[in-house]
Amino acid sequence: MQIENLKDIATWVSAGERNGVTPEVMMQQLCERLVEAGVALWRVGVFVRTLHPQMFGQSFTWRRGEGVTVYAAPYGIEEDENFLNSPLAVVHAEGREMRYREADILADTRSSFFIDARAERMTDYIAMPLRFLSGEIHAVSWTTTAPGGFSEGEVEALRALMAPVARVIEIIRLERTATALLDTYVGNRAGQRILAGQIRRGHTETMPAAIWLSDLRGFTRLSDMLPPSAVVEVLNLYFDCQVEPIVEHGGEVLKFMGDGLLAVFPIAEGGADTAEVCGRVLAAARASRERVAAMAFRHGGVNFDKFRFGLALHVGEVLYGNIGGGHRLDFTCIGPAVNLAARLEKIASDLNRTIVASEGFAAAAPESWLNLGEFPIAGFRRAERVYGLTDEALPPRG
Repeated sequence: MQIENLKDIATWVSAGERNGVTPEVMMQQLCERLVEAGVALWRVGVFVRTLHPQMFGQSFTWRRGEGVTVYAAPYGIEEDENFLNSPLAVVHAEGREMRYREADILADTRSSFFIDARAERMTDYIAMPLRFLSGEIHAVSWTTTAPGGFSEGEVEALRALMAPVARVIEIIRLERTATALLDTYVGNRAGQRILAGQIRRGHTETMPAAIWLSDLRGFTRLSDMLPPSAVVEVLNLYFDCQVEPIVEHGGEVLKFMGDGLLAVFPIAEGGADTAEVCGRVLAAARASRERVAAMAFRHGGVNFDKFRFGLALHVGEVLYGNIGGGHRLDFTCIGPAVNLAARLEKIASDLNRTIVASEGFAAAAPESWLNLGEFPIAGFRRAERVYGLTDEALPPRG
């Protein structure tokens, strides 16, 4: 490999002129440039640990002629025997390079990776530490099927690329970490707004939306019966029953408030899709109702089941943005429409109903609604007509 080719590739990696290019495309372009420059690459793998509530890390694997595949590694893989016996585990733990030539690949029986390596007739494998400025160590593996493996010149060329590659990957990882954490803690739409610079207190906008506000029935009594750790388990099970249907039907969870949940389903300006959105909300509500009804929890030899929740559905304009004091802000929804949903949820409890809807929501999502009557709403000048689903069997009170 010529030195000038290496310099050109290193300059290309460092240039940062790939706005809008995904990491997968960037990795494919890098590998193809190295092949064109004379490096006999067969497979390249990048494994980066992540700061994510559901993923231990992500791997990006390029194969010659096949492109790049991405795999999200779940938590627990770091304790798996195959991972612990792999060269990557040594790179992560000790920060040193690991090289396996053809004879080593044929002789290794501990790592499942080399089963594939032998099947693909690899002749050389090198795992190199990917060192971030933060001090973290991740890994890149390079493999070839060329007779005799990599030349020393090729190995030196790959080593020389590690620093610029690490800088680019660290930047991408930081951006993805920020996006994932904001998505996890404030929601996707709020996270996008924050990253776009909407971070000043009072920076708000109005948004038409269907509003979902729910809470778990009997939560106070349950909290008194169970230790705090068990209460957290129950809440996580309970929220799982709602979050997945909400997200699947186009909603966004904004806030967990003890046993309460606030979500919004955005509606287009002008309200042209109001009926379609409210129909999706109702489908999510029914799915959540079924899941909560089927929920069960066991603690200390005692079975807890027959869980119930209350859900209020409303449609209106919400104020969406930054609210708070001092250095602590919350990106959330407020406004009369949210307040009305909260009052409706209390009425659902008083009526021993699971799902209730405002007159506006019921009109937007025609169903077999039962008119439950007009109710005075604290803080509102006029009473609100409330509707319940006719397919809802009312359990006995108590």
